[in-house]
Amino acid sequence: MTFDAIDRKLLHLLQADSKQTNKALAYQLNLSVTAVYERIRKLEKSGVIKNYVALIDKTKVQKDFVAFCHVKLVQHSQEYVVRFERDVNELDEVLECYHLSGDYDYLLKVLVKDMKAFRVFMVEKLTKINHIGSTHSMFMINEVKHTTEITV
Repeated sequence: MTFDAIDRKLLHLLQADSKQTNKALAYQLNLSVTAVYERIRKLEKSGVIKNYVALIDKTKVQKDFVAFCHVKLVQHSQEYVVRFERDVNELDEVLECYHLSGDYDYLLKVLVKDMKAFRVFMVEKLTKINHIGSTHSMFMINEVKHTTEITV
């Protein structure tokens, strides 16, 4: 899909604050409310806009301990990969999971309350998933950049 300058600006505005009214967006884009509505519908129907979400401040909900876990499977069979991916999708503490090339098979971004909660997660949840050969964890010291905005 090709985007013109207005689509790009519209996507930027929606990613900054998706609760803006079409009227407010129209004013910023110098378009009619109907034109903004139609552009948004087009972006939604084409799948460019997948969803609208509320971004939660992790410190306000006492979930600001961030860990990154490398996971290596004991075997790289399709069965093990499918099972691991299904099981990891059931873990609420895992915000993101990526299948990687390199020394480890997966990278998980885990969000919990504190180190004690992370240990409980590792011992009672993650390491109970079958076919995990090894893990390696790192902990966030400081969040330097965190964005959900994709520049188009």
